[in-house]
Amino acid sequence: MGLLDQLGQAAAGMMGGGDKNPVMQAVLGLLGQNSSVGGLSGLVQAFQKNGLGDIVNSWVGTGKNLPISAEQIQQGLGGDLLKQLASQAGLSSEATGGQLANLLPGLIDKLTPDGKMPDTTLIEQGLNLLRGKLG
Repeated sequence: MGLLDQLGQAAAGMMGGGDKNPVMQAVLGLLGQNSSVGGLSGLVQAFQKNGLGDIVNSWVGTGKNLPISAEQIQQGLGGDLLKQLASQAGLSSEATGGQLANLLPGLIDKLTPDGKMPDTTLIEQGLNLLRGKLG
């Protein structure tokens, strides 16, 4: 099974069988290379810059994923970005932070299967696949 298939199955499983989860849709926009944070690498850098490097590096690495709290999601993303994602999802910042705390570790782990950032073209292909499965 290829990386894109694994990613699609993992995301569908994380989101309850592929329902149109608004938080997942917002995250897909965030991970794209044209996003305001600079895609996957920009998202990882934001967490690192905001004091959560150990946590986010565990998601990228090949070992166990460290957990993250909704409060740490807000710290890593910044309040404005979390509010923007919450608005897109039609949820409160707290609810969005909680869902992101459950979603991001596994999703970033699946996007970085070899413990390093993949080629941006591969990420875009994976995101397009997810958009098709969840859209």
